[in-house]
Amino acid sequence: MTRKQTLRMALIAALLGATLAPAAQAAPEKFTLDTAHSYPFFEINHLGWSTTRGSFQKMSGTATLDFAAKQGSAEIVIDANSLDTGDAKRDEHLRGEDFFAVAQYPTITFKSDTLSFEGDKLVKADGQLTLRGVTRPVTLSFSLFKCGEHPIYKKYYCGGDATATIKRSDFGMSAYPGAVGEQVKLSIQVEAARDGKTQ
Repeated sequence: MTRKQTLRMALIAALLGATLAPAAQAAPEKFTLDTAHSYPFFEINHLGWSTTRGSFQKMSGTATLDFAAKQGSAEIVIDANSLDTGDAKRDEHLRGEDFFAVAQYPTITFKSDTLSFEGDKLVKADGQLTLRGVTRPVTLSFSLFKCGEHPIYKKYYCGGDATATIKRSDFGMSAYPGAVGEQVKLSIQVEAARDGKTQ
C-alpha cells in the first residue's frame, strides 16, 4: 500500500469514528424516581361547591430516556393504600369498595412506551393507566421538564410536572353520581436520578 493510500484509509477511519462516536455516547439512560420529591395528586369536584384534593404518599418508578433518539419509556407504581386527603374518615371511605377498593387492588400503575419530545424537553407520555384492575389509555402532558446536575446531590437528575384528566366511571368508580364529580384531574410532580442514585 502506498503512502497516499495509507493516508486515505486513515482519513476514512477518522471520519467514520467521528460519525459513530456521537451514536455511542447517546445510549439510553435509566432513571429512578426520587421518592422524597415525587408526588401524585388528584382533584375532584364535591357537590358542585368545591374541589377536593388528595395525594398518595408512597410510589416508585423508573424511566429510560434516549435524548438523541427522542424516545423512552416509563413505569410508575403507586401504593393505593397510601391515599391521604387530610381526613381519616373520608380516607377510609375512599379506600373502600365505592372508590379505590384497595384491599382488592393495592396498586395503581402507569406504563408508557411512547414519550414525545420537543428538542430536549419531554412534553407528553402516552401510556396505560391501571386503576381498580381496569386498564385504559391515558396521556400525561408535561408543563415543566428539566435535566441537569442536582444542586444538592451533585448528580444528574431530570424532573417535571405532568397532568391528565380521566373519567372515574371508566375505571369502575361510579358511586355517588352528582355528589362526586365525574372528571378527575391527575397531577404528578417527579424528580429522578440517573442510574438510580437518588441520595
